[in-house]
Amino acid sequence: MVIPENSRIVIFGASGDLTYRKLIPALYHLFENNQMPSSFAILGASRTEYSDDAYRQKLKNSLTEQEQTDPQLLGAFCEHLYYQTLNTSDVDDYTQLKRRLGQLDRHYNFKRQNTLFYLATPPSLYDIIPGCLAAHKLNDVTNGWKRLIIEKPFGYDLRSAKSLDIEIQKHFKEQQIYRIDHYLGKETVQNLLVFRFANGIFEPLWNRNFIDYVEITGAEFLGVEERGGYYDNSGAVRDMFQNHLLQVLAMVAMEPPAAINADAIRNEVSNVLNCLEPLTDECLKNDLVLGQYTESMVKGQLLKSYRNEHGVPKDSRTETYVALKMFIETPRWQGIPFYVRSGKRLPTRVTEVVIHLKRTPHPVFAQNAPGNKLIIRIQPDEGILMNFGLKEPGAGFRAKSVSMNFHYDSLENIQMLTAYERLLLDALNGDATLFARTDAVEACWEFVQPILNYKQAPQSLFGYACGTWGPKEADALLRQDGRNWRFPCKNLTNTDYCEL
Repeated sequence: MVIPENSRIVIFGASGDLTYRKLIPALYHLFENNQMPSSFAILGASRTEYSDDAYRQKLKNSLTEQEQTDPQLLGAFCEHLYYQTLNTSDVDDYTQLKRRLGQLDRHYNFKRQNTLFYLATPPSLYDIIPGCLAAHKLNDVTNGWKRLIIEKPFGYDLRSAKSLDIEIQKHFKEQQIYRIDHYLGKETVQNLLVFRFANGIFEPLWNRNFIDYVEITGAEFLGVEERGGYYDNSGAVRDMFQNHLLQVLAMVAMEPPAAINADAIRNEVSNVLNCLEPLTDECLKNDLVLGQYTESMVKGQLLKSYRNEHGVPKDSRTETYVALKMFIETPRWQGIPFYVRSGKRLPTRVTEVVIHLKRTPHPVFAQNAPGNKLIIRIQPDEGILMNFGLKEPGAGFRAKSVSMNFHYDSLENIQMLTAYERLLLDALNGDATLFARTDAVEACWEFVQPILNYKQAPQSLFGYACGTWGPKEADALLRQDGRNWRFPCKNLTNTDYCEL
């Protein structure tokens, strides 16, 4: 286990929901497991007025409400928490931030000013904060590393993503920028690489000769909740498809990296994303389904339509569901369709990859043999399941589907890091493997841009009832190819748990 160097962690947007729900719990768990630096300071910065003690108490209350904590350990952790009231848009205000960091350097006797800046702020500040830091030389690497973590969305479209990247790189170099996608921090996503490349029984089959098609599903039972105003300017394509699901697809489809390091792995991810077959007008018309959820009764509860959600215009044409048939133009995947779907108000919360293997060519057994599937569950109930055929007991040679499965929760005495814990630890250690590089981000936007243009068309949006698996047109997308989506849950009314 590599322990990070002594460092300062500055969280912009420190009074926000992301900090309370994800960042501080992740840092506390790293501290609890002795994975934080031997000496560190966490400085929250935001407009809200707090003293150090008031901020510590607020975070302490938040942590104890979310989970069980050790009072003594929590107290020791909170001693490392500080707060600086700051107008993050005002460059002159950063004088106070610099002064406060100097005080912490003297208090902790930091020999090097290693600093991790986390932008847990609205995207409108992503190009402002780096410039303000640079104006006060807080990006200076002569006396310690400086790293910048940026949350999604990185841009709103291809043009804005390129513009944002240019602006940030005026002040921070590419190797200092960590574009976070929490999906890549999930253990099962990382395990895709080990599962594929460390097992001789799978890698030889992982190509167009043996695979019929691939499904990637990112389903959510929840609607937009109180985020209607934000979501209506985003939609499913920007919120899930452009980042999370395309990154998962790249992990499934990438070539073996030359080495297990950040550059080699990210090179292969970028190569896949640059080989996505461009979406023509014909593809958009025939291979894309956009949907929006409508009112429905689910488990005795009336779930309102998207247009009746708080903050959503009554005539909104923002999609809450997207399904796309897409191809990768590489020798490994030539002609093999990838069906990718994501949506809100579906029957349950589940993210998984399904590898459908081609049927046996034997003319007798192929008639009744079940299809072979490899199911990689990313969330919840993380694990891997394989479906294959065995003979039914009794006379004849009729095959029935059976399965072998592995669940991560079956591992004993192993501490699994959450996505944010893993990514924060990697950023502190300077390991960018699981962070998106600028060329990969731009490749995603370049692929998605035709969808963003097309979805303005009046005929491009279909309704689907809350609690269903999306518009019927999405089922037809596969059915016209003689294929079907996998429905991940045995009980489609179970919205709390989805069994692998």
